[in-house]
Parts: sequence; structure tokens; C-alpha cells
Amino acid sequence: MTEAMIEVEDVSKTFDAVTALDGVSLAVPRGSVLGLLGHNGAGKTTLVNVLTTMLPPTSGRARVAGYDVVGQAHEVRSRIGLTGQFAAVDEGLSGTDNLVLIARLLGASRRDAKARADELLALFDLTDAAGRPARTYSGGMRRRLDLAASLVGRPDVIFLDEPTTGLDPVSRIGLWEIVENLVGDGTTVLLTTQYLDEADRLADAITVLADGRVVAAGTAAELKAQVGRRAVHVTLATAADAPAAMGTLEKAGLQPVHDEPNNAVSTSVNASTDLAVVVRALDEVGIEVAELALTEPSLDDVYLALAKNKIAA
Repeated sequence: MTEAMIEVEDVSKTFDAVTALDGVSLAVPRGSVLGLLGHNGAGKTTLVNVLTTMLPPTSGRARVAGYDVVGQAHEVRSRIGLTGQFAAVDEGLSGTDNLVLIARLLGASRRDAKARADELLALFDLTDAAGRPARTYSGGMRRRLDLAASLVGRPDVIFLDEPTTGLDPVSRIGLWEIVENLVGDGTTVLLTTQYLDEADRLADAITVLADGRVVAAGTAAELKAQVGRRAVHVTLATAADAPAAMGTLEKAGLQPVHDEPNNAVSTSVNASTDLAVVVRALDEVGIEVAELALTEPSLDDVYLALAKNKIAA
């Protein structure tokens, strides 16, 4: 069984009358990414703060890299890296000096600190800007430098708290690729994000928080399966064919829905092979199709369904 690098057991955290975390439990295996999703105020950052020893839990236990976050906080801190929602680099220092400073604070010699800084600047494609003050960097460059700073001590576990907030699409994708390479080398990552496409791409497993509680957990595929099936969407070439299309699909055992404004018919299906059932049924009655698409439920669908259930509750 793969070693768990993050273990959270029934953790709660209260601030006076406010409950930020309410009995949260989760585990993250070595060399994997856990995506932590939730609305603002759901408890994501509070959980990160507990796991990085910045806040003690009110109750429950948590271990990171095998060490208790309260009783062995120093051991935990020596094995983790943290990138918060906003770049935390010193903008008055150069890229090199930022990384050398961190390495020296971690106990490296001047020579080793410079070597580690050069290595990370090359990894994050910042060598050409190494001597420039960080204040001259673009937003994407500052985020890359911030992530590089969290890796100076070669951590076993990295916490990324909404790391791509405010980045343009190109910078986001670049950061995703860096994270994927780190995980490929065995690093464990806990990623908080509000970007569902980010979680869908990076996370091996996903936990959804709402009001400090875990309301759903599983792989992206498992969560999608909870909220809906695949659907086939058919745009008809002729609006007059809609009644015949509905009839032949019902005869084939499907439950079509007519989208009159878009001159389309949609039906849920159990498997991608059912696409052929739709095509055959329409062909049997001579209906011409302008466009045909098979869609999967998305994490957006999962999130909206969870939000709807929460409101209904």
C-alpha cells in the first residue's frame, strides 16, 4: 500500500463562535495530487494552515510526512513547501538573491545556496531574469519564483493554495506542467483551487469542502458519475424533423429532450457506444443531422449539483 504523506483524522477548527473546519478527514498518498475544492470560506485555507503548522487544530489529529503537526511541528516544517495565494517573494531582491536567502536560512553554505538557486531558476525558466529585482517580473514569473522558493529545501510535500489565481492562461498551463513534473518525481501535492479545469487536469483525487465539512470525495471520474450520465446532443438539419427524431429515439428506449430554440434533441446515454444507437435510430427514419456530440459530465456539473443540494438542505 502506498504510504500516506498527509493524514487528517476528524480535524475541527473553531474561531470563537465560527466553525471553520468540522470533522474533516482525508489522506493523500505519496507522489499524488489531492485537489481541495470549495467556495470562499469553505475551509480550504484553514486546513492548509493547520497542515503547515500555522494554526493548531481545535480537535482531531493531522500528520504530514509521518509527523504530527502539533507535537512535531519542526519536523513537519522541514519537510514541506508552501505557495500561497499571493507571491511572497521579496520584490526588492533579485530572483537569485531571493532563493539564496531562503537556502541560507535553511542552513546551506553560500556555495550550495547559489548552486540550488541556479538549479531552480533554470527549472522554472527564470535564468535570464535571475539578476533582476523581482518587482520587474510579470505575474507569471513571480508565481514561478514563488514556487521555486517553496522547493529550495527539497520538500516531500508541497501545499499550493490557489497558486494560479490571477494568472493568464499561458502562465497557468506553464505552472501546471511544472507541478506535473514534480509529482512525476515523487513529490506529494495538496492543491486548493476554485478552477475546476485545474483540478480535473492535476488531481488524482478530489475532496470538496462546504462550510468546513467534506461533502464529496473521490476521483474526478467518480464524482462526475455521481451527478449524471453521458449525453448525446443532436442538432437537426431541418426543424420539421424534431417530432420524428423524438419518436424514433423513444422507440430505441431512450428519453430524448427537445431543445426547440436550438433546433436540437438531447438524450442521456449509459456508455459512449450508445452513440451508435442514436445514429442508427435517426438514420432509420431518414433524419439528416447537422451536428452530433457526445458530452461527459464535468466537474462544473459536480460543483453545481453539490451547491444545489446544499441550498435544498
